[in-house]
Amino acid sequence: MRIVAFTHSLRSCWNHGNAHFLRGVLRELQSLGHAVAAHEPEGAWSVENLVRDHGAAGLASSLAPYPELAATIDPPGFDLDAALDGADLVLVHEWNEPALVARIGAARRKGGRFTLLFHDTHHRAVSEPDAMRAYDLSAYDGVLAFGETLAEVYRGWGWGNRVFVWHEAADTRLFRPPEVEAPREGLVWIGNWGDGERSAELERFLFEPAQRAGLPLDIWGVRYPDDALATLRRFGARYRGWLPNARAPDVFSRHLATVHVPRRFYVEALPGIPTIRVFEALACGIPLVSAPWRDSEGLFTPGRDFLVAPDGAAMERHLRDLAQDPGLRSSLAEQGSRTIRARHTCAHRAAELLAVAETVRG
Repeated sequence: MRIVAFTHSLRSCWNHGNAHFLRGVLRELQSLGHAVAAHEPEGAWSVENLVRDHGAAGLASSLAPYPELAATIDPPGFDLDAALDGADLVLVHEWNEPALVARIGAARRKGGRFTLLFHDTHHRAVSEPDAMRAYDLSAYDGVLAFGETLAEVYRGWGWGNRVFVWHEAADTRLFRPPEVEAPREGLVWIGNWGDGERSAELERFLFEPAQRAGLPLDIWGVRYPDDALATLRRFGARYRGWLPNARAPDVFSRHLATVHVPRRFYVEALPGIPTIRVFEALACGIPLVSAPWRDSEGLFTPGRDFLVAPDGAAMERHLRDLAQDPGLRSSLAEQGSRTIRARHTCAHRAAELLAVAETVRG
């Protein structure tokens, strides 16, 4: 098949987690013999921020581990018919502009013979429902939602059995345990500050427990305003800045453990969606402790794949236990990475996507 993906950006993972997943899935589809093409708009917000902060070298380092992948940069008014020529399957991510989403739908309505799927990996369907319902998806064949609770929202909007759950996953060609173990020290957290969606939770479940447990804490990510940086200094955390996603396995390999602090929407409105960082961390064999998060779809086995802390005091206890118990660290690391390899790799998701496309065509 010829598969065409329209994404906000393939080249930049600056505050753009979908790039992690898309790169891995497209590479797996290529390995299965499919032709893939990725399109991103000229002037993409993620790209512009990355270049502003780190220059052309930063942009080059973002996609360097994927030499087989390339993105076509589309200027305004680009030739959409040429981009869609010969396509069998077209994926359109929800970070695209509504006008482009509508143009692609119009091409499908006018006789396009490709299967057209809308891919949603965000909480805007519940946090900004009017904005999401403004997308013209009337000519789309189906929706790929990255969790069952998000799929239920689309079913409520009338999509019925044309919405499919398609979780994110780890690209295990890159995200895997280190071949040779090196000394590990302290905690690491990789994540963006965002818009205050979990600032209180980060204090309660990460900064305070790490400080009380006496564990050094390294923070990687972007969009940290001055008040956030002041908070990190107050708790003695070391801010490291932007991390090219492909370097995350190396960073994980130097730390004892990491912590998952879900954004509020994924706790209250869209439970059961872990986001990609959980998949990637477990794939790398680093012990993980999660703030309260309900695995309503049974993706993992809490307590075996990772630990769960219902409050800050429990988080501190878990972190102290991990620091003092190599056997516990080893058990969690082995079980977590085993679960990813068995069920949650980009190769699994590539197979699921092909099955969805076959179902829709049928």
